[in-house]
Amino acid sequence: MKRREFLNAAAAAAAGGAFVATPIRAKAQAESTASDTMHPPQPAAMAFSFEDVAGLATERAAKVYKQPVADQVGSFADLNYDQYRAIRFRRAKDPLSRTSRFSMDLLPPGMIFYEPVNINIVRDGVPIKIDFDPKLLEFDPSQFPDGADLETKGDMGWSGFRLRTILNRPGVMDEFLVFQGASYFRAVARGTLYGLSARGLAIKTGSPDGEEFPLFTDFWVHEPDETSESVRIHALLDSKSLTAAFQFDVNPGAVTMVRTRVAIFPRVDLQHTGIAPLTSMFWFSPASRRNVDDYRPAVHDSDGLQMHTGAGQALWRSLSSHKTLQISSFIDKNPRGFGLIQRNRQFTDYQDAEAMYHQRPSAWIQPEGEWGEGEVRLIEIPVENEFNDNIVSYWVPKEVLKKDQRHEFRYRLSFAPLPPNDVPLAKVRQVRSGRSINVETTRSFIIDFDRSLFTDELPQFQVSASAGRIVHSYIKPLVAQNVLRLAFEFEPGAATLADLQALLVDKDGVALSETWLSRWSA
Repeated sequence: MKRREFLNAAAAAAAGGAFVATPIRAKAQAESTASDTMHPPQPAAMAFSFEDVAGLATERAAKVYKQPVADQVGSFADLNYDQYRAIRFRRAKDPLSRTSRFSMDLLPPGMIFYEPVNINIVRDGVPIKIDFDPKLLEFDPSQFPDGADLETKGDMGWSGFRLRTILNRPGVMDEFLVFQGASYFRAVARGTLYGLSARGLAIKTGSPDGEEFPLFTDFWVHEPDETSESVRIHALLDSKSLTAAFQFDVNPGAVTMVRTRVAIFPRVDLQHTGIAPLTSMFWFSPASRRNVDDYRPAVHDSDGLQMHTGAGQALWRSLSSHKTLQISSFIDKNPRGFGLIQRNRQFTDYQDAEAMYHQRPSAWIQPEGEWGEGEVRLIEIPVENEFNDNIVSYWVPKEVLKKDQRHEFRYRLSFAPLPPNDVPLAKVRQVRSGRSINVETTRSFIIDFDRSLFTDELPQFQVSASAGRIVHSYIKPLVAQNVLRLAFEFEPGAATLADLQALLVDKDGVALSETWLSRWSA
């Protein structure tokens, strides 16, 4: 299954497309709930918590993994894309109807979503399971002219859920978060559209043995009170190699913050498990336009991997298109932050009035506590269009995650136009590349740095390549554009792969800009 198709279908599920807004429900609707499909609450000595999920994960890790798969039956069998979009959750059955700040849609099975997901509402500290029931759904008669089979349930379950709040306009409940499919989830901030995805964990990503996709099998959504500005979600993840317990505290707004806690329980020793993974799409840009015939100047959900290292270095790794799989590793200790960023945010950067790539959010990971030694890993997969997600980034601990032990990580994941609390260094604003006009085998690179932090005195610069040779380098101010343009030519010689690096410095060699990185391949 193509990842991009997977994400497009997830965005369209039940609500008929990404970033769909619905009017805020009236008081009479708010009093109607899905309680008729909920199991009655059971007496509990303590409120349901993260440790309850961790306990379930521990028990499951001691058993042999069995992937949950349900046959799609009745009206949910053999659905095409349009039919699946035509199934919507009944707003009058909102499980969060007791609060006016948030609302929730349950997402149906069908099409590519064949793994049943258990969804619970935690009310007054007690989990209440919401059974799958087709009667909670509406079926558009244009796609279901004979009506829907509301009695055949089989062993199907829900495929996920989405949450809404008043985000962009008064009185309108916009969706801001969706969990659906494997361990993927997406979020938006005010004024942005769905783009890149976050994931629970990444296992064997880029491995020749094939990637292992863990599944969120159970969710517990805590009913927020009227004063709460956030929603707490617990989740249980399962796969052949591990189980894990998650806690997400989600606060939507101009920055949608997802404060995350995960406890991992390996079934086997794990060496290359990805913590805080992000998945995005990059097809081409002015710096990387290999064999592309398209009217748009750029097509991507993210244009760079940004990193703040534990040593205080700021890095910007431009994303590129390649003919072969590329894996880059950035060794670090106690990273301060990293993420996939959509830095170019003007319509003119893309000229796409449908996809609106300039409104895609960036995602930033800020570790809490010390993560120790490890690496930020970047994977770039070859693509020939914009319909496949091909960029993955995550943290890989140096230490092996040992079997039968608990391994815990905490971090803040923010979705916003740009990362919050950025460092005061000159940023890479735009990168361009093309064949040199002088020598056919030589590449010209143009890097525009933000000039706003500089006086009239030009900084010095450093440019290097891991293979080949840098020639004809110079820096020039473009006053009207408010940038400093660093230009150079790269002579690869016999090299087929090279990592390029550029940096603005003062006379003592102190960094005045973030370090630009890029990978060139023949």
